[in-house]
Amino acid sequence: MALALNLALSLALALAGCAPAGGAPGGGQASSSAAEGAARAGVEDAAGRPPYVGPVAAPAGEGFYRPPAPLPAGRPGDVLWSRPVPAAGSFATAGARVTQVLYLSAGALGRPIAVSGTVLVPAHPAGDAPILGYAPGTQGLGDDCAASKGLAVGVNLAVGAITQALARGWIVAVPDYEGLGTPGEHTYVVGPAEGHALLDIVRATPRVVGVAAAVPRRVGLTGYSQGGGAAVWAAQLAPAYAPDLDLRGVAAGGVPADLVAVGRALDGRGAAGLGLAAAVGLDAAYPELRLDALLTASGRGVFAAVRTACSLALVTGFAGRRIADLTTADPMTLPRWRARLAENTLGRVAPRVPAYLYHATSDSLVAFDQAARLRTQYCARRVAVTWAPFPGDHIDGVGRTQDALRFLADRFAGLPTRGNC
Repeated sequence: MALALNLALSLALALAGCAPAGGAPGGGQASSSAAEGAARAGVEDAAGRPPYVGPVAAPAGEGFYRPPAPLPAGRPGDVLWSRPVPAAGSFATAGARVTQVLYLSAGALGRPIAVSGTVLVPAHPAGDAPILGYAPGTQGLGDDCAASKGLAVGVNLAVGAITQALARGWIVAVPDYEGLGTPGEHTYVVGPAEGHALLDIVRATPRVVGVAAAVPRRVGLTGYSQGGGAAVWAAQLAPAYAPDLDLRGVAAGGVPADLVAVGRALDGRGAAGLGLAAAVGLDAAYPELRLDALLTASGRGVFAAVRTACSLALVTGFAGRRIADLTTADPMTLPRWRARLAENTLGRVAPRVPAYLYHATSDSLVAFDQAARLRTQYCARRVAVTWAPFPGDHIDGVGRTQDALRFLADRFAGLPTRGNC
C-alpha cells in the first residue's frame, strides 16, 4: 500500500511539470484580426467590445484573475494588466524578477478569452535574451491549482526547470491555460486552447518586461506531460496563428499526442482521474459534447470532485475508476466526441521547426506507442525530429530537463540539426 502511494505521489510530481480544435484555430485568427482593426480605430468591434487601450492597473488579490467584462477588442498577446510579485525560493536566490500577467488569447473555438500567467526575467539578461515558452504539466482543474499561484511563492514543481532556464539567461513565460485561475472551466488537454495560451504569453512577454516588441526575440517552447502536449500544439499552430514569432524549436517530453489512446490506457487504472479530467476539459471547450447528460447519479458526484481537484488529488483520489461505471454511454464511442478527439490529435500538421521528443518506454500514464507514432508522422512530413526514448516510467522523464534545454540552446545559437529520423 505504501509503495502504491509513493508511486502515485511521484507521478503527481511529474505531471505537475518538474521537467522541462471544433473550430479550427484559424477561427481565432480571424476574430483577432477583426478585434485588431477595431482597436486601431479606437472603436467598439462588431461584438460590442470596447477598444483596447493598453495595460491598466491590476486589481488587488484574487481580483487580478477576473478580466474586464466585456473583454476589450485587442489582439492575442495584448496585456490587460500585470503586477510584480516578490521572488521566492530559488527565484529569489537567482535574483530573478517575477511578474504575473493577464493577457488576451483565444480559446479552442477562436473565442477571445483572457489567460493568466507568469513571466520570469533572469538577474542579468542579455540584450537579445531569448524567450522560453514553458508549458506547465498537469496542475489540476480548480482555480487554486493555477501555476502562477505556486510560482508566486516559489513552491510549484516547475521551479527547478525554470531556474535552469533562467541560469542560461533566458526569459521564461509560463501560461496558466484557459480557465485555470480565470473564470470558466479549464480546457484540460485541449490542444488549440493550450497552444494559443502558450504562444500568446510569449507575445505578451516583451510588453511585460519592458523591451521593444519590434526587437526580434528568439523563441523556444518546452514542456512535459500535459505541458509537452501544449508545447507541440503551439509549434504546430505557430505558422498560421503566430507567424510574428521567431520560433526556433520545440522540446517536449511525455507528449499525449492521441487522447483516445492515452484515455484507453488510463481507464480503470491507478491514474484514471487524469482521463476523467480530460473528459471535463473537452466538455469545457466544446459545448455540444454535453458530458453532464451522459453521467449516472454516481458519475455526477465523481465528476463534481474532479472539476475542483489539483494534480495530486487527480492521481490519488480516483484510482480504478472506469468511465463505463460513471456514464450511460462511453463518450469515446459517440460521433460528436470522436470528431473533437480527432481534432485534438497531434501529427496531422507538421511544425516548421526542429523538434526534440522524449518519452519513457514503460510510461504508465501517457502511453508510449502513441508518442512513437507522432515521431513517425513528423518524420514522414520531413520534420527534423530528434527522438529520445528512454527506459523507465513517466516519473523518470522529470530529470531530463537539461537535455531539452540543451537542444533549445543549440537552436538559439543557430546550429543546424537533421534529427535522427
